[in-house]
Amino acid sequence: MNNMWGSTAQYEVISWPWPIAVYLFLAGLSAGSIIIALLVKWNRHEKDSSSIWDAMVKAGAIISPLTICVGLLLLIVDLGKPLSFYWLLISYNFTSVMTLGVIALFIYTPLAFVFMGLIFEDTIKENKLLSIFSPIISYIKSFEVYAKRIEYVLFGLALIVGAYTGFLLSANMTYPLWNSPVLPILFLASGISAGIAGNILVGMLFFKSSINKESIKYLLILDLRVILLEIPLLIILFVGMLYAGGNAEVAAIQALTVGKWASIFWFGVIGFGLVSPLLIAFTALRNHAYKAGFILVNSMIVLAGVILLRFYVVYAGQLFTGA
Repeated sequence: MNNMWGSTAQYEVISWPWPIAVYLFLAGLSAGSIIIALLVKWNRHEKDSSSIWDAMVKAGAIISPLTICVGLLLLIVDLGKPLSFYWLLISYNFTSVMTLGVIALFIYTPLAFVFMGLIFEDTIKENKLLSIFSPIISYIKSFEVYAKRIEYVLFGLALIVGAYTGFLLSANMTYPLWNSPVLPILFLASGISAGIAGNILVGMLFFKSSINKESIKYLLILDLRVILLEIPLLIILFVGMLYAGGNAEVAAIQALTVGKWASIFWFGVIGFGLVSPLLIAFTALRNHAYKAGFILVNSMIVLAGVILLRFYVVYAGQLFTGA
């Protein structure tokens, strides 16, 4: 089996296989989707609830809890002893990045479900199967006076979860590509980019809402800004490794020039995942070609690029150590 999918038969250096890469993607998507949903809710949705912004909020409310649960399930299974995962919830080491991340996730995940319940309150009440949760929703709404504060807490936790996906790797001193302070920022930025793309895709496909030139323009510009942030972060990551010298310098050169992972980086992460969305966005903005097709294709490309970035960092980081 190809080692890209997790087999260690040929490449024993791969101790963190594909479920970790997928988990990092899903956790970043979850955090990014709720960040975007809240930003849209605060700045756009409350002004015009019948527009595309309503779809963006609903999409974020459903993507966030579902993706983090699937991601955590993958992580638990990959631990090798899935029935013992509860020890992570009752055994804390506050000097460990893993512990701090678990605490953040322990609070973030139920809050994401609460947010979803409040956004889909009417749907829950009308559905016979889901209506059993109506009393819980009503109880939560009794704290409505604290709603904005809870949203701020959820937003802060989403930022922590998004950055934590990078800290989880950067805390490992063995691999030069991982051991960088830039990685948490890069993963947070790419997670937000995935959140924008995911909310757009789900919102436009599953939540029928009106869309106009101004809303598409806003979304394209928002995504454009995040992608333009990712490019210098990648440059800083590798330039930092090159200037560090030693194993880090060798690892950077190998990761950028050797084998299929170098090709995945240049053609997949950079060419497909970053340059293509930039060209699509610039073309649409310059020519005023504000069509839904543009933004849907752009969203799918961005999501694919973020997945490729996670796989590249996880696998190239373990394969190219400079040793």
